[in-house]
Amino acid sequence: MTHLEQAGEPVERMPQPGVDVPDRRGRTGLDLVGRDLSRNARVRVRDVRVLTSNWYVTRATTFDFQHADGRWTTEERETYDRGDGATILLYDVAARTVLLTRQFRFPVYVNEHPDGMFIETAAGLLDEDDPETAIRREAEEETGHTVGAVEHVFDVYMSPGSVTEKLHFFAAPYLRGTIEHGARTGLADEGEDIEVLEVPFDEALDRIGVDIVDAKTIMLLQWAALRGPFASGHPLA
Repeated sequence: MTHLEQAGEPVERMPQPGVDVPDRRGRTGLDLVGRDLSRNARVRVRDVRVLTSNWYVTRATTFDFQHADGRWTTEERETYDRGDGATILLYDVAARTVLLTRQFRFPVYVNEHPDGMFIETAAGLLDEDDPETAIRREAEEETGHTVGAVEHVFDVYMSPGSVTEKLHFFAAPYLRGTIEHGARTGLADEGEDIEVLEVPFDEALDRIGVDIVDAKTIMLLQWAALRGPFASGHPLA
């Protein structure tokens, strides 16, 4: 409690970007998200506070939770909201190759990755697009390949303990030779410097846990081997 509050004088709160006034992305009312949730009778949302809204949004939500034995407790969780995203595995069955990308990722660099140069499938946020439109956009921006027919594989919550993101997984064919291994792509005005990698599929599988340590990439490679285009008995295999 401040000295003014102790003296009984009113304290004027500064307008908070993203709540009372627009933040840098023009958003307000970010503290309203989640307040009306009612799909689970064991969860009652009490309060939502916006901690940051610089570009993505971090919230602290207080809620009552009923345990299996009937007890109610009050909990608080922080959530990081960066929007939903999409990713795609581009493959050539006849050549047994896949298209991957390599780019610098600071969050992994600061958490013990050797150099931060991360190998992964093409991916990006949906922004205002539907998942298929978004992944077509991202695939072309990151690999230079214009995607034709796509297959929706599955949707996954990637880090449910704190991140709200749902990632939509896709796969689509490409033709080996139409994309140059080592080509540089990405949006320069967004600071992107992406290298395109054309990798033999079996080699990519062998590199899982070595220098391919990205969750979405590993999931798509394993799907391709077990149920997708490289699976035994698959019509394309």
